[in-house]
Amino acid sequence: MSNHIPVMLAEAIEYLNLKPRMNVIDGTLGGGGHAEAILEKISPGGKLLGIDLDDEAIARAKERLSRFGNRVILAQGNFRELAALRQNYFPYPVFAALLDLGLSSDQLDNPRRGFSFLTEGPLDMRLRGRGDASTISAREVVNTAPEADLARIFRQYGEDRFANAIAHTLAVARERKPIETTQALASLIVSAVPPHARRVSRVHPATRIFQALRIAVNQELGSLEETLPVAAGLLEPQGRFVVISFHSLEDRIVKHGFNALARKKLVRIITKSPRVPLLEEVMRNPRARSAKLRAAERAAGKIDLIQ
Repeated sequence: MSNHIPVMLAEAIEYLNLKPRMNVIDGTLGGGGHAEAILEKISPGGKLLGIDLDDEAIARAKERLSRFGNRVILAQGNFRELAALRQNYFPYPVFAALLDLGLSSDQLDNPRRGFSFLTEGPLDMRLRGRGDASTISAREVVNTAPEADLARIFRQYGEDRFANAIAHTLAVARERKPIETTQALASLIVSAVPPHARRVSRVHPATRIFQALRIAVNQELGSLEETLPVAAGLLEPQGRFVVISFHSLEDRIVKHGFNALARKKLVRIITKSPRVPLLEEVMRNPRARSAKLRAAERAAGKIDLIQ
C-alpha cells in the first residue's frame, strides 16, 4: 500500500470540475491518491486511464484502486506518450486530465531509487527503475559527463549559483574513485559550497543538484513541454486540464504552454495566477510547500500538434 499523501487534492478535484460518468486521464498516477478521489467523483460509470513510468507505482495503484474494477485502466509509460497510450488503451471521450509532476513519497523514501540524499542508496534516479536500459542513471551522468556539461545541468535545471564549483569538485573527486551513492554525492556537494552560504540557506546544498540530475536523467522538462498541447488536444470542449508543479522551471513551462494555447483561443485559462497549498496542508505535509496548481479549460477548435 502507498504511503504517499496526494498534494492539493481538494483543489485538483475542484478545478477538474468532475461529474458522474466522465472519463478522465491521470497522466502521473504515482501513489494513486488523486486517481482514487477522481474515481469517487465520476461514479457511477466514469472511467480513468492511469499512466505512470514507474512499474512499482503501477503495482501499488492497482492494489489501491482494485475496488473500482474495470473502470480503471492502468498503463506503464511516459506521459509524453499520452496520445499513443490513449489510442491503445482508452477509446473514450475525455473530459478531464491531470498531471502531478512531483515524485511520490514511495519513490522519495525508497533508498534503492536514489532520489533522496537523506538516505544512503545507489545513484540511480531513473523513473522506470534500475532495469531500464533506455536511459542512463544519475551515477553515469555524475561520473562520465564532462565538467562543463555537469555545470550546465546544475545551472539550467537546478538554478544553483554554485554550479561551476560543484561540477569542478565532482570532476576532481571522480578521478580518485567513482561517485557511487547518494550520500557520497551529497557530501561532495556540501564541501563545494562556501560555509557562509550553507549557514544562511534554509535549503540543503544538495537539494537543487539532486533535482537537476533527476530532471536530466528523465528528460522531464522536454516531456512536459511536449505533453501540454497533446493533453489539451485530447479533451472534449469545456474539458479541464490541471497541472501541479513543484519548482519554478516546471511552473514556467506550464504557464507559457497554457498562454500559447490561450492566444490561439484553444483553451481558456482558469487560474490567472497559480493556486498554492493552504498553510494547513503544508503543516500536515511539508512536501506540498512548493506546489503550484494551474488549470485551463478546452475551447472549440483543433489543436495542431505538429511543431
